[in-house]
Amino acid sequence: MKLLLLFSLVALAQCIPHRIPLRKGKTLRQSLQEHGLLERYLKQHPYNPAAKYSKYYSSGVSTEPMQNYMDNSYYGTISIGTPPQEFTVIFDTGSSNLWVPSVYCASIACSNHKLFNPAKSSTFISTNDSIYIAYGTGSMSGILGYDTVRVADIDVNNQVFGLAESEPGDTFYYSPFDGILGLAYPSIASDGATPVFDNMMSEGLVARDLFSVYLSKDESSGSFVLFGAIDPYYVTNGITWIPLSAETYWQITMDSVAMNGEAVACASSCQAIVDTGTSLLTMPNNDLTNLFNALGAYSNGEIDCDAVDTLPDVVFYISGAAFPVTPSAYVVEVSILLGWGLGGLQGMDVPTESGELWILGDVFIREYYVIFNRGKNMVGLSRLA
Repeated sequence: MKLLLLFSLVALAQCIPHRIPLRKGKTLRQSLQEHGLLERYLKQHPYNPAAKYSKYYSSGVSTEPMQNYMDNSYYGTISIGTPPQEFTVIFDTGSSNLWVPSVYCASIACSNHKLFNPAKSSTFISTNDSIYIAYGTGSMSGILGYDTVRVADIDVNNQVFGLAESEPGDTFYYSPFDGILGLAYPSIASDGATPVFDNMMSEGLVARDLFSVYLSKDESSGSFVLFGAIDPYYVTNGITWIPLSAETYWQITMDSVAMNGEAVACASSCQAIVDTGTSLLTMPNNDLTNLFNALGAYSNGEIDCDAVDTLPDVVFYISGAAFPVTPSAYVVEVSILLGWGLGGLQGMDVPTESGELWILGDVFIREYYVIFNRGKNMVGLSRLA
């Protein structure tokens, strides 16, 4: 089973406004988008969040900036082939394969995205092997090939990747990115393909066998994946290290989920996945019902907007430590667009051998600097200020 990717802005928790919201002035992003200048602006104003801390870094450390798309997905730019062909990809800790659309793809989803052309790469090596990946919100199928993949400043030679020939449905048609670069373990890679980060490690291209992630809030810039290092700026509150319970996804054991000091879900421990490729906080439907009841929400998840300021933190207890998620994180205000709030909570039953999974997606990750340590098979969490 491949972990789901949630790119929809539709959530299950909403609030009902009792007053007309004040309209804010347009943001820089909105103004640039209206005039068709956003893409050019971003290219002319690149942001390297680790540059000012370069004195801490040696060779084998590289930063991949990511674009925050409406707090809904985060993606960066890689290149494949010689000469390089550029693609935007989700850096997804919930899957393990790299794939991009190809010139062989006839799906509508490929019509508005960049396509890899193997005939234009002098280093491409073809295979007869096929690939198929089913996500929770979309799927792809195609063939496997090998070529040079450049991620940040790191060149990975002879990297296996998928050339999509089919992307059915409209999920990927509406996505702002081209493909996906999986950062989970090789044990869940389709067709035995070696993940990009595994090749980085085996070829000695990273200083340490880990990478770390910062996701910005409110569509602001600054999001990144840092390969081979931990940025000291983001761990001033200390790091809590959590051992993995399975080397598949980045899977951990949670003790409980509580509000106001009382367990409201996952009371007897449960399994969770830290997943940069899932937008929301996703949990079994029974646990979602329990959370909504504890929050005083209606049965359909609606919450009175006037009560938002009084809502409690949702606290995740993991390895004996508390990791709160504030109401401002799980109740997302989008009144400028719709006049109501959309929740960051979603119910979905994801059965595994170890029970149904919670998915700690971007709603959770935005609250913490997250370190994915392959050398020690641990996840590190440091609360952001």
